[in-house]
Amino acid sequence: MPRDRDLETAKEYTVLLPAANAEVAAQLLPLAEALIAKRHGRIVIVGVVRVPEGQSLSKGALQAQRCREGLLQVAAESKESRLEVKARVRVSRRPWDDIVHLIGREKVSLALLPWGGTSDVKGRLFGVSLYDILKSPPCDVALVRWRGLDGCRRILLPVRGGPYATLALEICLALAEYFDAHITLTHVTSEARRPVDEEWFAAFLPVLHGLARVSRSVTVTGTVTESILAEADNHQLIVMGAAGEMPRETPVGPTPGSIVSQAEQTVIVVKTKRRVTKLSRLPSEALLRAAQPAVEMPISALVDKWFAENTFHSHEFTDVKRLVALKKEQGVTISLGLPALNEEATIGNVIETIKGELMERYPLLDEMVVIDSGSTDYTLEIARRQGIPVCFEGDVLSRYGALLGKGEVLWKSLYVLEGDIIAWIDTDIRNIHPRFVYGLIGPLLTRKGIQYVKGFYRRPLHEGGKLKAGGGGRVTELTARPLLNLFYPELSGLVQPLAGEYAGRRQALERVPFFTGYGVETGLLIDMLENFGLRAIAQVDLEERIHRNQPLRSLGKMSFAIIQVVMQRLEGQHKLRLLEDINKTMKLIRYEPRRFYLEVEQIGDLERPPMITIPEYRQKRGLPPLEEEDAD
Repeated sequence: MPRDRDLETAKEYTVLLPAANAEVAAQLLPLAEALIAKRHGRIVIVGVVRVPEGQSLSKGALQAQRCREGLLQVAAESKESRLEVKARVRVSRRPWDDIVHLIGREKVSLALLPWGGTSDVKGRLFGVSLYDILKSPPCDVALVRWRGLDGCRRILLPVRGGPYATLALEICLALAEYFDAHITLTHVTSEARRPVDEEWFAAFLPVLHGLARVSRSVTVTGTVTESILAEADNHQLIVMGAAGEMPRETPVGPTPGSIVSQAEQTVIVVKTKRRVTKLSRLPSEALLRAAQPAVEMPISALVDKWFAENTFHSHEFTDVKRLVALKKEQGVTISLGLPALNEEATIGNVIETIKGELMERYPLLDEMVVIDSGSTDYTLEIARRQGIPVCFEGDVLSRYGALLGKGEVLWKSLYVLEGDIIAWIDTDIRNIHPRFVYGLIGPLLTRKGIQYVKGFYRRPLHEGGKLKAGGGGRVTELTARPLLNLFYPELSGLVQPLAGEYAGRRQALERVPFFTGYGVETGLLIDMLENFGLRAIAQVDLEERIHRNQPLRSLGKMSFAIIQVVMQRLEGQHKLRLLEDINKTMKLIRYEPRRFYLEVEQIGDLERPPMITIPEYRQKRGLPPLEEEDAD
């Protein structure tokens, strides 16, 4: 058959399945599976959340989470386990623009579009008129008017020999093979038929001879619509090409429009990306070409969209068995680093909880290591007693010295830990739960494009012996988020940019520098944005975190360090020019009975270079020395 050989040898055949909800996706998934069952291909399910004009795209975040949960469940239940089935969610005021962008990015061959059957000018799909979609489709499209498909044994293929007949035949044969169904060909002749249509059919007819799945061929004379509907009795599916002429009133053509409106069966109407004039010249690469570039968006809308699509909830990943399966399928290893400094009160419970659930019950983590920066209590003894390796950050890469700060611990842990995915959580969490880890890892296993995941949560504040809900995160709200909104508005959607729970892919983390102290989280976010873009960053709701709150004096020093990091990055990226070096000494106000006085303290983060530039790291990871790379 025409083009079939081209499709079989194509590098990848991708079917896109946009749907407003999981129910629609579940209905159409078997059709998508059938179309790539014998091809080297994949399915991309995209959940479409439409936000009305005038509302912030961030309003769609909760609906996006629910949609994503449903779609991931649909993908997990795919009957064709050997096929790659991806689930995505897009939040937009103009969903079709996003779908077109995704078609281009994913190199989509065919889009399966759920269609209510309306064929007049008011009929719309994903916020766009059907006419506008079909007049210049970004890829081949198959409109599906769903009316059930239980026990599909007979498929009707009306053959007119029109410009989209080849695609209709290919789809029909793929479905028949998958469902073990038989095909009935029907051709209607009438005085109203133009001679050119009969010429098309005559040219197409030789293609139909000898097809094993075609069990019956009927040629009738009469009214086209009535003849096809009459023949459709005892068939469960009708597949046909759109008309060559596409009036705005009936975008698929009068006959297919009438069939869709009146048939009791599921109907698929197809159209190729380009109008075809000769069957022999149908370009095989048309199925594999993507379409149009991304639509530019203002920063505010871009952030709202990111917030809705890249904000996850930890309960989306409670099925840890599924995460383990994804980890094995992708062939990756996962490490958890536990920075510690005098955490004897909490570290034992943290280790016991995470180790028991995510290493012993479910093998999600391949290793867990405590990286200590000089504990003087029983922190190290507790960790060792529970069978967890412990290393002292001063002993790691010792020729580079040992600097104070959490960022130093994180940087050196990149050398110590072995995983392809690395997660860190603080060890002072009093309400520890496995979600603090699987919630961070989940987005990285389910979305290949994500490089870095930040946690966020409600942070109660201990005040006067009482727990004040939502009172924590003072530096976040008074320093970090205002600065990011002002200078890095792309990051303004991060709920808690300073949260101590985050995870990332080694390939990204090893390529960015680490500030050694309080500014490490801010620096990582800015550098991840600059190196990999906003869509590579995600955040996940970890619900509530109860931990030790810092005194106000420490928070002031933290803010001072964060401000310095932002200013340093602004100057380095030529967004701001400083005429003088910024002051790194802070006058701290001290209180004693009946007097105040000033105390000067040097506060400023040093910056460690990207780990991938360190010779010892390159040797350990089997990378060539930098000199050899430069020579290449």
